[in-house]
Amino acid sequence: MDDSQLHADGLLLRPFEDADAAAFAAAVRESAEGMRRWMPWSSVDYRVEQALQWFQACRDGWAAGTACEYGIFDQDTAAFVGGAGLNKIQHDPRFCNLGYWVRQSCRGQGVAPRVVQALAAQAFGPLGLHRVEIVVAVDNLASERVAEKAGAFREGVARNRLVIDGRPADAHMFSLVP
Repeated sequence: MDDSQLHADGLLLRPFEDADAAAFAAAVRESAEGMRRWMPWSSVDYRVEQALQWFQACRDGWAAGTACEYGIFDQDTAAFVGGAGLNKIQHDPRFCNLGYWVRQSCRGQGVAPRVVQALAAQAFGPLGLHRVEIVVAVDNLASERVAEKAGAFREGVARNRLVIDGRPADAHMFSLVP
């Protein structure tokens, strides 16, 4: 098995390929209405060119050792389900951030908690990290539920921890440790 690919109970996580750009863009457009509040980069007119730029940024992060971003695909049909990754990887003191999004038509199927668990195993195994942070904007109840279902510990609220659409936002800090 290619060590850049992860499996999570019916899901395949793998690095993005340029051939995924159209499916990625379609998923963003489908999901933008619900995601826009938390992920301002999403839009109802998201373009393939934007996906390709994101994929290049992902490759750059892999090469620099600062991020491992994955596309999420149905293992049986290869349908695009969403995106997730480990980013802001710090090799000293050995921690990272974990983020995820699932396209609208695949929500409510337990995709995100399975993905979080697979990424945490990658972080604590091959990457040798000691802490994974999941930072969730206050009021993003769906993402809070994902962190809780995945077994993350709620540490508290960090004031002005995120910037969303150019404005500071308070965020729940969740953590996973081995």
